[in-house]
Amino acid sequence: MRIFWDDRQRLHAPTGEFFNGAMHAAAEDPARVAAILEAGIGEPEPPVDQGLGPILRVHDSGYVEFLRAAHSDWLAAGRSGDAFPYTFPLVGRRSRNWDRIDATIGHYSFDTSTPIGPGTWEAAYWSAQTAIAAVDAVLNGVPASFGLCRPPGHHAGRDYCGGYCYLNNAAIAAEFGLAAGRNRIAILDVDYHHGNGTQDIFAGRDEILFASIHADPRTDYPFYWGHADENGPNVLNLPLARGTGWSAYEPALAKAIDWISEQAPELLIVCYGADTHEADPISHFQLRTGDYASMARRIASLGLPTVILLEGGYAIDALGRNSAEFLSAWSHPRPL
Repeated sequence: MRIFWDDRQRLHAPTGEFFNGAMHAAAEDPARVAAILEAGIGEPEPPVDQGLGPILRVHDSGYVEFLRAAHSDWLAAGRSGDAFPYTFPLVGRRSRNWDRIDATIGHYSFDTSTPIGPGTWEAAYWSAQTAIAAVDAVLNGVPASFGLCRPPGHHAGRDYCGGYCYLNNAAIAAEFGLAAGRNRIAILDVDYHHGNGTQDIFAGRDEILFASIHADPRTDYPFYWGHADENGPNVLNLPLARGTGWSAYEPALAKAIDWISEQAPELLIVCYGADTHEADPISHFQLRTGDYASMARRIASLGLPTVILLEGGYAIDALGRNSAEFLSAWSHPRPL
């Protein structure tokens, strides 16, 4: 398995996040990647810079320009620290140029827990390049690759950020695969939270399948996406209750795998989030470290060229072990 990572992804280092009515220490911290790298998963390679082209296949150019300039505009407005939104267009977002950073950041965001700091754009850019490098390796014959994508991506939509996500790494990787000649690609999201941005980007696109196993949005973020009644020909949402352990998770995973298999994709992108672990500080499933090897073997049984991209996982002490267990299905394959 080839592993990709760029050290500039550490430049996004938020000092805090706002949720539940108060400021908290940022859960999406550079220490997450250090924990994974120290777990002995292998030596990462730096990605080749593919430029903005693959990013702009997914993201609105105005949104990309906003991300590049947001923190500078924040400082120019006389602010300090990380940029946070505080007002949002509830009914609809008007298409126009805004004069204040407060308006633009609300226009392009959907929560207050995704601050933009001085290194956010560069880190997000290299996180996307890491995803592109991982899919490019698989397109060129590697059976599986792992992109250490940090910051994560699956909550970012075509023209909005949220959920610690700025650029949608899985969507960028999928579009890169399509541009390289693949006709059908599956995205399997096993993060605790629904990949709302990925669903928004690809809903109704026959060439992209999106399956997500996640916490029921009636009780958990992102609330407004991920319900089973959103399912369609290319979307399968499998929401699960808080407290779900492996015995209840495994049947949902089997259903997602069967659904993907029936539609015969040529490439699989896995949005891997270890925030399903029992110790995760912001999530409420009960998977244990050994369950990640079982999960991964079931996914690997599809026999597809596979790109694994890091999403969530905030129990730092367990993250390295959980990730090593998950990756073992491709690094050291064993029978089911």
